[in-house]
Amino acid sequence: MIKNKKIFGNTLLIFVAAIWGTAFVFQRSGMEHIEPVTFSAARMSLAAVFIGAIAKIMTAKKSSDDVSGTDKDNKNTIVGGICCGAFLSIASIFQQMGIVYTTAGKAGFITTLYILIVPVISFVIFKKRSPWYVWAAIVLGVIGLDLLCLNENFTLSQGDTLICICAFLFSGHILCCDHFAKKGDPVKIASIQFLTAAVISWIASFIMETPDPDKIVSALIPIIYCGIVSGGAGYTLQMVAQKHTDPTSASLIMSLESVFAVIAGALILHERMRHRELIGCVIMFLAIILVQLPVPEKAIGK
Repeated sequence: MIKNKKIFGNTLLIFVAAIWGTAFVFQRSGMEHIEPVTFSAARMSLAAVFIGAIAKIMTAKKSSDDVSGTDKDNKNTIVGGICCGAFLSIASIFQQMGIVYTTAGKAGFITTLYILIVPVISFVIFKKRSPWYVWAAIVLGVIGLDLLCLNENFTLSQGDTLICICAFLFSGHILCCDHFAKKGDPVKIASIQFLTAAVISWIASFIMETPDPDKIVSALIPIIYCGIVSGGAGYTLQMVAQKHTDPTSASLIMSLESVFAVIAGALILHERMRHRELIGCVIMFLAIILVQLPVPEKAIGK
């Protein structure tokens, strides 16, 4: 039964990776009509309404004799939703600002740096020992990032820098999801998460930009896809899936997001990468796989 649940969770995550990878194309095309922070606020609002409705329906369908929701569970659900929403909103804003200046494929690969960052944060904050291969993967990841992003002056472009910051924030988001998904109601957490993200994003948009309803309408298709499909469905499926699998497997499978982003960017936006950038993508993907591979216990330092 446990094995079947893990297969179910991992299958959902593959679907989520495909949704998220394709979303980079819609995020990129949406920037032809609207400012990045306003775009993020609009998609988060749409996702909040969509998931809020689902949470309401699921709550109404629960039988009256189901009293599994304790005060502690409710507290974890609320706190988890707010914490996950804070990480999600800020990470998404940096990602959306960065994608204005880079390609969908590159943005997808740089974003998946969070796969390498997650085990390091787990070691630093939660004192989980990291085996030797984690550090080997990080070295590979740095080399891959160098080939993918650094120009002749050994500096990151504005867009790539913003996406790198977003990768650190998404690593916090995935750890936050893993912590609270097993302690609260994942659908309710997702609902609160998007409501929190929408509020934070709208505040940021009015500070940094001038939201225009006409521009929002002109970018409606990308907003709908990113809000309902990528945001609403994707992040909720992530919450549900992580309840049935472990964070190592989850992060490895979700790294496929980068592959789907490159494929979608090439097929839909006709994006092309230089040979140096393609080699960097391959090296980064190998690092992402390496950091998640199980090794004997003796490989972990005392």
